Amino acid sequence: MKIGFIGSGIMGRPMAENLLRAGHQLVVYGRRFDRIEPILVMGALGKGTPMEVAAETDITFTVVSDTTDVEQIILGERGLIHGAKPGHIVVDMSTVAPSATRRIAAALAERGVHMLDAPVSGGETGAKAGTLSIMVGGEAPIFDKVRPLFDVLGKSVVHVGGHGAGQVVKCCNQIVVGLTFEGVAEAILLARRNGVDPLKMRDALMGGFAGSRILEVHGQRMLDSNYKAGFKVKLHHKDMAIVMDNAQETATPLPGAALIAQQMNALMGAGDSELDSSAIMRALERLTGEGK
Repeated sequence: MKIGFIGSGIMGRPMAENLLRAGHQLVVYGRRFDRIEPILVMGALGKGTPMEVAAETDITFTVVSDTTDVEQIILGERGLIHGAKPGHIVVDMSTVAPSATRRIAAALAERGVHMLDAPVSGGETGAKAGTLSIMVGGEAPIFDKVRPLFDVLGKSVVHVGGHGAGQVVKCCNQIVVGLTFEGVAEAILLARRNGVDPLKMRDALMGGFAGSRILEVHGQRMLDSNYKAGFKVKLHHKDMAIVMDNAQETATPLPGAALIAQQMNALMGAGDSELDSSAIMRALERLTGEGK
């Protein structure tokens, strides 16, 4: 299949590069030339609009920041929908509202175009290594067609249900990640304020049920106060807004998720939007008067 790819940010660019390295031909679009230039140098073909990308491909991946961008790229005046032929497959790997995904999928279906929602987890490191966790919503036969391409991008690829199901599972992922960040940060704070070496506390916890990848990697970031972005606060803030909107739509009580949403609000208000989400440690430190 001839592949279109739209989105060349922290996540999208290494994903596109992995598809190129696997021998696939890519047709790309980007609002900023400097973002897509490295992909063009690797052999991708550039186009001026999403519509032109769809017209020359069988499947198009989109990896952009938010719901508004996805709607514009797919349904906008020069969006994919206007260039895609019946049978074309749109794979949105952004994190957006499940309700928006279902609405977009329905609009595409009226033109005979298929859609999968396939948000990811694993951050920039996973995107570069091709080890992302990919949670996919949409029709099973369409998932089966795209599966070989997903396998280039990710290590864990799971079809989780119909349209929007992938986005719901991504909401679940962000709840678990956010609450684990909070738990690790609180544990470090409590150890430190009791005069216990938080590094030794972390080492002890890694050997039991509290052990986790977040405690290992992001716990170390917190201990080092190293918040160079892997997954930015502003993106986690956006994702938690999606979680809380869906909770309201479905009347689902999510008190823990609400706490994380407020912690992200606090970080955004303090000007920490570009830091890694593990900077949730900073929000706690400010409550004690220790933080900057």
